[in-house]
Amino acid sequence: MEALQYPIGRFEPLPDYSPAMLREHIYDIRDLPTLVEMAVQNLDEFQLQKPYRPGGWNITQVVHHLADSHINGIIRMKMALTEEKPIIKPYDETAWAELEDVKNTPINVSITLLHALHTRWANLMERLTPEQWERTFIHPEHGRRFNLKTQAANYAWHGKHHLGHIQGLKERMNW
Repeated sequence: MEALQYPIGRFEPLPDYSPAMLREHIYDIRDLPTLVEMAVQNLDEFQLQKPYRPGGWNITQVVHHLADSHINGIIRMKMALTEEKPIIKPYDETAWAELEDVKNTPINVSITLLHALHTRWANLMERLTPEQWERTFIHPEHGRRFNLKTQAANYAWHGKHHLGHIQGLKERMNW
């Protein structure tokens, strides 16, 4: 079950991230919308409603969750860049995945949103100074500060994590 839930393993933050590592994370974030779009392009409604694991979200929920989560991600980064150690607002991602917009909005809407959002996000990160990468926000659920380097690594991982859910289900189902 662990392999289905974490197809690329759990996120393991590093003590620091080199400029080359940050560039990789930016590329991963920039490329994610295209990879998600390619992964779902030939799936029908039955396939989109299939959970990636028992008790897990269906593919539609995963795609909409990526948009919801990454909207929060860029907002958190901008808060850290414009405020001193802001306390970010967590959200109930499971409850969000059950809302009517997720159930009644085609996934192409969230894919289009991801394309625009990730272009803006990557453009922002490509221009951060070393000092800006060190800026932090406080996540109250974890009770600690996160710098923007760790946040970029986390969201690069997060995108690949959920892409792995979709690709893994497709492989297991022979789609």
